[in-house]
Amino acid sequence: MRFMSSFADGAARAALVLLANVSMITSLGAQPDDRLLRPSPGAGTPVIPFMEGWYGNEDGSVTVSFGYQNRNREPVLIPLGENNRIEPEGLSGMQPEYFLPGRHHGVFAVTIPAAMDGETIWWHLISEGEELKVPGERGSTAYELDRNPRPQGSVQPRIGFSERGPHGVGPEGIIARQALQAAINQPVTLEVWAHDPSSYDSNDPRYAKPLDTRVSWYKHQGPGEVNFIAHESMPFLDTRPASPLSRNAPPQHAVAVKESEGPARVTASFSAPGEYLIRARLDNWNASDSDALDQCCWSNAYQRVVVTE
Repeated sequence: MRFMSSFADGAARAALVLLANVSMITSLGAQPDDRLLRPSPGAGTPVIPFMEGWYGNEDGSVTVSFGYQNRNREPVLIPLGENNRIEPEGLSGMQPEYFLPGRHHGVFAVTIPAAMDGETIWWHLISEGEELKVPGERGSTAYELDRNPRPQGSVQPRIGFSERGPHGVGPEGIIARQALQAAINQPVTLEVWAHDPSSYDSNDPRYAKPLDTRVSWYKHQGPGEVNFIAHESMPFLDTRPASPLSRNAPPQHAVAVKESEGPARVTASFSAPGEYLIRARLDNWNASDSDALDQCCWSNAYQRVVVTE
């Protein structure tokens, strides 16, 4: 009976989260042209927020991973504020302002303090005149994420801004302690350091040689355009999707970290003054047990850049 009660409670919580997601999608599907079932338009479709899942932390806090889908063929800008906010307000600030086309997983995370455990937070997005919101909480085990090794040994890689650290892991990752300074249209080098502690069976032919990891660069926040140029020490990888029907967006401006250990660099220039936030995503998806849908094996790093005229 205790098992059945626990199962029923978990099922009920999962149903509540599912209902929230269905309600959000229904507000889109109720439109006369049924846009979700049609090819992506050039513009005019609202950006959809997603709650990817939650991690329970040792200190009693909860970290919730969020992503999004932009079904338009062009990026959408939604500045932080009334149209792009986390409630309660004190937890807002790390969500993206710049939404690239496609489905993007684990773009940022929000940690709910232990004192707020049991409370629900909400990510609100208003675009194209529609408000969509998605909840985040310590909910059903169906949405619970973990940091355990995958079948072949993959774990979340570690990313930082210097060789010695500190390092971050997972969608919450790490934020640089200091902002970089730059001038309009003057290139600046962005650098992160990668380390993958995954342990693979060297007797397996797939892991006979150390695998490379990959760092992809994204504009996360900021008022102007960001132009990423390959650093002279690191050419960009060909990151076209394996299939033209793939729903997952290909990585942006990606470079390889040889044998999963060392620096990754890119050159960036900015078109307008203001404060920017650049996201670097480190992944080990060359491993057979690691991919974007698993919510396991990538980590984010966020670098602020203050641009002056």
